[in-house]
Amino acid sequence: MADEKREIERKYESDDSGLPDLTGVGGVAAVLDKGLVELDAIYYDTADERLAADALTLRRRTGGTDAGWHLKFPVAPGVRDEIRAPLCDSIPEEIAGLVRSRVRDAELIPLVRLRSARDVRHLVDADGALLAEASVDAVTAERLTGKGRAAQWTEIEVELADGGDPALLDLVEKRLRKAGVRPSRSPSKLARALDQTAGPRTGRTSRRQSRPEPPVTAGDHVLAYLRVQRDALVELDPAVRRDVPDAVHRMRVATRRARSTLRSFRSVLDRSVTDPIGVELKWLAGELGVGRDQEVLADRLTTALDALPADLVTGPVHARLAAWAEARHGSAQGHLTGVLDSRRHLTLLDTLDTLLADPPLRTAGGKRPQKVLDKAVRKDLATLSTLVEQALDLPSGRDRDIAVHEARKKAKRTRYAAEAATEALGAPARALTKNMKSLTTLLGEHQDSVMARRTLRELSAVAHAAGESAFTYGLLYGREEARAAQAEEELPGLWREIGSGQAG
Repeated sequence: MADEKREIERKYESDDSGLPDLTGVGGVAAVLDKGLVELDAIYYDTADERLAADALTLRRRTGGTDAGWHLKFPVAPGVRDEIRAPLCDSIPEEIAGLVRSRVRDAELIPLVRLRSARDVRHLVDADGALLAEASVDAVTAERLTGKGRAAQWTEIEVELADGGDPALLDLVEKRLRKAGVRPSRSPSKLARALDQTAGPRTGRTSRRQSRPEPPVTAGDHVLAYLRVQRDALVELDPAVRRDVPDAVHRMRVATRRARSTLRSFRSVLDRSVTDPIGVELKWLAGELGVGRDQEVLADRLTTALDALPADLVTGPVHARLAAWAEARHGSAQGHLTGVLDSRRHLTLLDTLDTLLADPPLRTAGGKRPQKVLDKAVRKDLATLSTLVEQALDLPSGRDRDIAVHEARKKAKRTRYAAEAATEALGAPARALTKNMKSLTTLLGEHQDSVMARRTLRELSAVAHAAGESAFTYGLLYGREEARAAQAEEELPGLWREIGSGQAG
């Protein structure tokens, strides 16, 4: 079973002088010599180095206290999340799955071998508690593919102890700089090994690093927005698999943004190409919604239940709600992993890559962006206006609930279209984006109430069948009805405010 660790460290160039004395730096009472450790690591990547391109490292390491498989994701400069799995001969599936959105059908092969003689020091406080580990690493790098050459260097590494104060690293760096030690020019051992054993990484490209020129045409702006969403789908994949909070929501939003963009800007991109992609994006959003909708409902109902006075909670309502949420979450998480591993999902990612590399631009795509993008956004806004007016004309009830939900979906599409056009249209697009966010928040409150009442009816029926009181479920249901009614009362005023702002 893999586990996770947040790694906060800094690397420095080293010469024969080694590690300066760090006693007295930021509460360091003593520097303990922990001896020499021999480490041997094989780094894996695709032949075209897709992981390295996005600053991910995958290795199988022996020696030291943490032998095993290690996968590292960049979080911020000097900060990485490390996923660890026990030592075995082949890449564990739980590790392989986390890089699948980047690797896809390519083979992961041994790329570089790094052997390090690590001279370890523990920086401890007056009570002997570990504050950080400092080491001097004598590294030998060997390229395992092609005609790569070997390289050697020595570096200093300072890693913060779990739960430590990052300010300590600033103080340590100040002492190191005073002693003439400078930060490493390379962010990791692997990056340095790749450079020094095979020269400049001219063949390696990254979704984050290889950006096109600033957008000029209407097509440029649309493709730039789509590229951000494609990147999000790839980068959020591991977070969804790891069940990182809010990852499913963010991935679902990226999916919806991409699909909405293809639909809103059909004058820019050939719909004979993009419509089938839109179908696949709709499928992915739906699959992601299985888990996300449950998360939202569970949080909403739990919060509402916790707010009730104890004497209004009759029966094991908390336990039943918790069991429902946990069962649904576990089922949804397993389902999502299967979706992300599916051929259909991986093909969708390949298709988006192809679209961005060779976009099916129509004539309007090559024109100046202001008129083209403004026309598309206004078309979405006009359709939204019709849907909102239709919803307001209906009496409260099921038909209005459906109409409000349709208006909500169109408001999101209008918001995403305005986002895509913001760089070209400026302040008006920013204002529309803000207005649509307010509208979708209100309409979302209404839809969440609809879904909450449906769930409460189901839970109430199960509780009643078990001989439990259904009183609390009915009370929560009534409060949800009131929340929906409040949203319906606020909608006309908000819509008039938005309309007057757009007219202005």
